[in-house]
Amino acid sequence: MTDKRVLQIGRIVLRLCLSSAFLVAIADRFGVYGGHGTKGVTWGDWTHFLQFVAYLIKIAPKAFIPTIGILETIIEFALAVALLVGVYPRIVAWSSAALLALFAVTMSIALGIPTTLGYGVFTAVGAALLLGAVARPRFIWDPLSSENASEA
Repeated sequence: MTDKRVLQIGRIVLRLCLSSAFLVAIADRFGVYGGHGTKGVTWGDWTHFLQFVAYLIKIAPKAFIPTIGILETIIEFALAVALLVGVYPRIVAWSSAALLALFAVTMSIALGIPTTLGYGVFTAVGAALLLGAVARPRFIWDPLSSENASEA
């Protein structure tokens, strides 16, 4: 297998993994994997997710917490879909890195660096930065294009 092929596969894997991480977190906050307290479930519902947001962002007024949670969810969903589809891959990858870096800093302040390292947030930041560095600077991925078929 050539280095070029490994790079192509790596791009796809990074896009899928980052997208999946965002989508799994969103699904968890809506109880898709079970209610709060179920094994393997972090939040289990919107209320517990907002409690976690409030815990992480202690300086935010309580009235802003639902808005922050909604905006965070919308941004994560948009990035997840864009990663899956391949729209603006560099911009989306670096935007994902920025959002994940914000999560990492916020979590490090509230929970401590060892806990944040355990969640793999810093690894996700590195993966998103790497994806941005190796992504093709194209406007949109077209799965039907023979030119793009080898670049995914």
